[in-house]
Formats: sequence, C-alpha cells, structure tokens
Amino acid sequence: MKILSIDDSAVVRKIIKGAVDVIEFDLVEASDGYEGLEILKKYSDEIKLVLLDWNMPGLSGIEVLKEIKEDENLKSIPVMMVTTESEKENIVKAIKLGASHYVIKPFAMEELTRKILETLGMGGL
Repeated sequence: MKILSIDDSAVVRKIIKGAVDVIEFDLVEASDGYEGLEILKKYSDEIKLVLLDWNMPGLSGIEVLKEIKEDENLKSIPVMMVTTESEKENIVKAIKLGASHYVIKPFAMEELTRKILETLGMGGL
C-alpha cells in the first residue's frame, strides 16, 4: 500500500517516512503541490492516502486538496493535512473541503502513525 507525502520540507518527509515504515507501507514523496498532483494522477490506483502540507511554494496544500476533491478519479482518496497551520478557521476550511484528518506540526511520530491508521480505517496503535 502506498502513501503519498506532499511537503516542501525534506526533513518533514523523512520523519513521515519513519512513521510510514513502522506500519510497513510504502511512501511516495513529492516536494511541491504540482509534483504531488502529477504523481497522484499517475498512480491513483496504488495510492491509498495523501499526507499534505498547507504552506508550500507554487501550489498550496489547500489548492491541492481542492484539485483532488474536484477530480472524479482522485476524490475518493483520503487526504490528511500535516501542517503548521493551526488556526481554527483553517482547520475547519480544510475539513469542509474534504480533508479526512488534520495533524499540526510539530507532531509525535506515534500521533501521526495513529492518525494514518485511523484515516485508513485500520484503527490506531
């Protein structure tokens, strides 16, 4: 099972990789929204979850979320925001646009792992 991480921070993607490795899934990485959408469209049948940062250069995470949820081939793939955006109205906006979960950076690896499993309908650790 593949999980796509779209985040402009290589450090954050490395931390996410550690959490994904623990639950024995494969991580596909994108460093910006455009690359993330390209990968998602190419491998939509293999990717079961998108972990999405909000603040990225070019195409923001919220714009990527809108694109995913408006695309008939992608909209059923759950999206979990993993971001420093902690204002309540931004969290509500992301959930209203279709985000399944919301994790605020910095996060504990255990919290991320639990939320990934919950989002995939596999319970928590």
